[in-house]
Formats: sequence, structure tokens, C-alpha cells
Amino acid sequence: MKSIWTGKRTYFPTVKAVAYEGPATDNPLAFRFYKADQKVAGKTMEEHFRFATAYWHTFCNEGSDPFGPGTRVFPWNDNKDPLEAARDKADAAFEFTSKLGTPFYCFHDVDASPDHDDPAVYEKNFHVVIKWLKERQEATGVKLLWNTSNLFSHPRYRNGAATNPDFRVVTRGAFQVKTSLEASVELGASNYVFWGGREGYSSLWNTNMKREQEHMARFLMMARDYGRSIGFKGVYLIEPKPMEPSKHQYDFDAATVIGFLRAHGLDKDFKLNLEANHATLAGHEFAHDLQVAADAGLLGSIDANRGDPQNGWDTDQFPNDLYETTKAMLVTLGAGGIGHGGFNFDAKVRRSSTDLTDLFEAHIAGMDAFAVGLVTADRIRSQGKLGKFLSERYASFDSGAGADFEKGKLDFKALAALAHSNQNLHLASGKEEWIEALINQALLAK
Repeated sequence: MKSIWTGKRTYFPTVKAVAYEGPATDNPLAFRFYKADQKVAGKTMEEHFRFATAYWHTFCNEGSDPFGPGTRVFPWNDNKDPLEAARDKADAAFEFTSKLGTPFYCFHDVDASPDHDDPAVYEKNFHVVIKWLKERQEATGVKLLWNTSNLFSHPRYRNGAATNPDFRVVTRGAFQVKTSLEASVELGASNYVFWGGREGYSSLWNTNMKREQEHMARFLMMARDYGRSIGFKGVYLIEPKPMEPSKHQYDFDAATVIGFLRAHGLDKDFKLNLEANHATLAGHEFAHDLQVAADAGLLGSIDANRGDPQNGWDTDQFPNDLYETTKAMLVTLGAGGIGHGGFNFDAKVRRSSTDLTDLFEAHIAGMDAFAVGLVTADRIRSQGKLGKFLSERYASFDSGAGADFEKGKLDFKALAALAHSNQNLHLASGKEEWIEALINQALLAK
């Protein structure tokens, strides 16, 4: 049992440690389906998911949008001194996370520590905050899944960081990443994430795309080498997103990032941190990008959220679609899991959800949704019907000329010659409706 963090103030006094009470409970502050120690497919649910709480959406986002200010008042933000406010926020974050029972958390540098234009002040503040975070990690057992640098919010990064046309901005971005990598080592992070929020362009007229992408690759190489030189043994992760805030971002989707990593020899050190809402913005299903990364052996970690199909932007809603979580877990189980990664709730409550308990209820619902997805996916795999169908569908490549084709033993002339013996074919059904019914049966099974 992890310890509950108690700081100088209690921010969630009405919430006790969230426990599993089963499907029949009507307690909104209890798990119905997520049972941390329940074994599924050889591992506990906690081991499968390695759930993490996102510092930025949960403790920083007060509900503002382009049309109006925030709707929530966070009591940990009422301290006027920026550094003391950071300590209050750390207290709130660890009280929340230890009560919720997520074993990990994630943060951007300026989520946890005050930003400052003077690099020396920024660094001094960050070292103080790192000390506080480490104290809270040791007291609660909560660990750092990954951290990253915010290289997109400050006006200096309006044209990107690693891809900025002004070299002076590139150096400031490198300074922040250097400091964040040092924090990764000090706090024992399992991973370090790069998200190119403005590593792209708004107008091709004023952009040298080739040069910018080469700069981005050079920046990543240098960051990789520095991290290793100071003892960072975790996984480097790239998080794809097609656009927003940039018109076009260089890390468009999983396939684009994999191509970029391979082109620059980075695929041995970097994997992908995939977000559901980013995949759908790129025109893909979440499971599609997961499968692309898994097939390349580069599935590293997951940002668990969803988008709204009626909205064309990154809404970052909490996941509750059981079909989507089932499909995601089918891919994840098939890939052998996520290794050192986890499922980070890069999700925010809606602007009209203003009670502090809404933060708990949203995370609980998301964890329950993925728990259902895991159990359902394991049930489908254990039944074997879908796996058998897939094997039979591709059976023509398992022996004879089909196997020779896969092994590269046929040339194109030989392949064409075989067409003469393959006339009047009986083509098997894809049976999509049967598969959808099979998924429904697995979801509804008791």
C-alpha cells in the first residue's frame, strides 16, 4: 500500500484512498473494473497499465479556452510567490496521485517549476522543485513515468525550438532540455519525451523544410548523447501530432516519425509515445498508430485520452469508449506490452466540470474503461477465434509459392507466371460483421 501524501494543506479532504468496490457499487469515487492486483494475461492490471497522472491538465489547466478565461479555481494556485506556489502544486499533485493510486506521474518543466527569461533563475528554481518532487516520490512510492520540456508556450518558441530559424532560440531550447534530462536522472524517470508542439511550419513560403528537419535530427542526437553521458538509462520517446498549433508538424503520425527516426539513425534509441487524440487528428484510428509502432518494434508509451468526432481539434477528453480501449489493448497485448512506458492520462475535465472531485471521477472512469478493454482483449485472444481467422486468411503465404514469395525466393517473372494457374479463384469473405459481433460478445460476456 502506497503512502498518502499530506502537505501543509489538504486539498482533497473529502476523498479517501480510492479502492476497488466492483461493478455493483454506486460510489463515484471507487473503481468498478480496475483492480490493481488482478492478474490478466500473466500480469497484474497495475503492471499492464503503469497508469500516470498528467501534471499539466490535472493541476495546471483551470478550464480556459480561446473564447474565455478559466472556470475552475485551484486552491494550490493562490500563493503569489511563484516558487511557493510550485510547492503547493506539488503537494496537491502528490496528495491526488497517491489517493487515486496511479503509480506514476508526468510533467513538463514549467508545469512543476516557474519559468523565467533568465536561464540562471529558471535553473535555480527547477533544482529547488526537483528536491521537493524527490521528497514526495520517496514518501509516497509514486514514480516519474516521464518528463519533458515545454518548448512551445513561450513567445520565443513561436517558430519552434529545435527547428527555429534563429540559432539563439535553438540554444535556449537545448538549455531547457539539458536541465530536464538532469531532472530525469535525479528523479529516476523511466522515459523522456520530446513533443514538437511547434516543430513544423505555418507557411511553406518562409520555411526551409529540409534544413529544419536536419536541425531537429541534430538536436535529438545531441540530447540523446548528453542524457546517456549523465547516466539516463530510460527510453527516449517522440510524441506524434499532425498539426495544432502548427499548420503542419514534422512528427505528423506514427509512420512519419518512424521514417524520420530511421532516416537519421535514431530508431535504436527512440520509441513512440502515442496519443489517441493525436492519431484521430491525423485521420487514423488510435489502434492504427499503435499497430504501426508495434509492427516497427517502436511502441514505447501511451497518452490515454480521446477526441470528439464532431470537433476538429485536440479536445483531450478522458477515454470512455470501450471499443476503442478494447482495440488498443488487443494491439498492446499482441505487442507484448509497453515495457518501460505507461498509460498517461493526458486528458482534462470539461470546462463546465468545476468540482475538485470531478478530477478523481474522470480518472477513475478512464482507468475503468481501460480495465474493461484489457479484460475484453484478453478474452478475445484466449478464445482464439479471431486469431484463427487471421491465420486462415493469410494461409496461402504459409507454404508453397506463397512462402517462397515472402522469403524472396521468387522473381517478378516467376510471380507473373503463377498467375496462369490462379484463374477462377474462390475468394474468402473478410467477415467484418462477424468480427464486430465477436467483439460485442466478448464485451458483454460475464
